Formats: sequence, C-alpha cells, structure tokens
Amino acid sequence: MEKALTKVGSFWISKKAKEEISNITEDLSSLSNTVEEKAKWIFNKLKGKPQKPLPDLLREYYLPPGLFPQNITCYEFDESKGKLIVYLPSPCEVSFKDSSVVRYNIRVKGTLSRGKLSGIEGMKTKVLVWVKVTSVSVEGYKSDKVWFTTGVKKSRPKDAYEMPRDAIKVEDF
Repeated sequence: MEKALTKVGSFWISKKAKEEISNITEDLSSLSNTVEEKAKWIFNKLKGKPQKPLPDLLREYYLPPGLFPQNITCYEFDESKGKLIVYLPSPCEVSFKDSSVVRYNIRVKGTLSRGKLSGIEGMKTKVLVWVKVTSVSVEGYKSDKVWFTTGVKKSRPKDAYEMPRDAIKVEDF
C-alpha cells in the first residue's frame, strides 16, 4: 500500500511540475524576444510577487522616473531597509536633454527614501571629468530641481529626467 501511495504521489508531483514548466514556457514565448525582458520576467516570477516598473517606484519616492535608463535588466527593492539595487546588462551612459551625462555600472546600489537616493555605488556623472555620484535628491515633491551630490552638490532641471532614455553601451564604468 505504501509503495502504491508513493508512486501515486510521485506521479502527481511530476505531473504538477510539468504543468508549471509548461505554463512558464508559454508565458516566456508570449514575451518579446529580448533576453533582458525574459530575465526580468523570470526574476519576478521566482520572487513570487509582481513588481512595479522602476519608474513608478521612483515616482512614489518623489524622484524623477527617468533617473535610470530604459534598458535595466531588473531591480531589487527591500522596502524595510530602503535598499535598492538596479541591474543593467552592461556599463552604459545616458545623455539627458539638459546636456548632462550619467554613466551606470552593471549594478547600481543605494538607499531609497522619500526624495532621495543616497549611498550610491555604480553611478558617475561628467563634470569636466567623471566623478562618482553619491546621492540624488529632490527638495520637496513639487521641486523643479534634482540635486546630484558628487563631493559638490549640483542642481539640474528635474524635467530633464522625466522620461527613461535609451542608454549607450560603454566599455568601462
């Protein structure tokens, strides 16, 4: 009797696993063919909960939604600690409409709080030379300026960062 139940249980688990793999395969084939979108989808599926788009998360925290490029692979956000990690397929840079340029490493880490991304690792901006960005902030949600701290605090127009832009792949961060 025990052997029979074990076989039935094994068969049932095997059948359920095959169904789940089939569902995942169907979902993957319905996505566009970009590796980044498939990787992002798999990451979110394994995590077990749907994740809002990064621009929406940034908007919730009063930061401009175009702070990161369009081509992020995925991101992780630990709301209890405010830890944000954004993954990109390669080092890249974005030129914004105010003529500023920001360079991103394959992983950008920081602490997200209302109106501020601080303790940033993996982001640089061009100010005569490339300098590390340590924080990005907005003073009040209606502010029209974004402040980049690179050792010096420099303001830039917030509307330059309203839309996520395409990034250009670079060799080195």
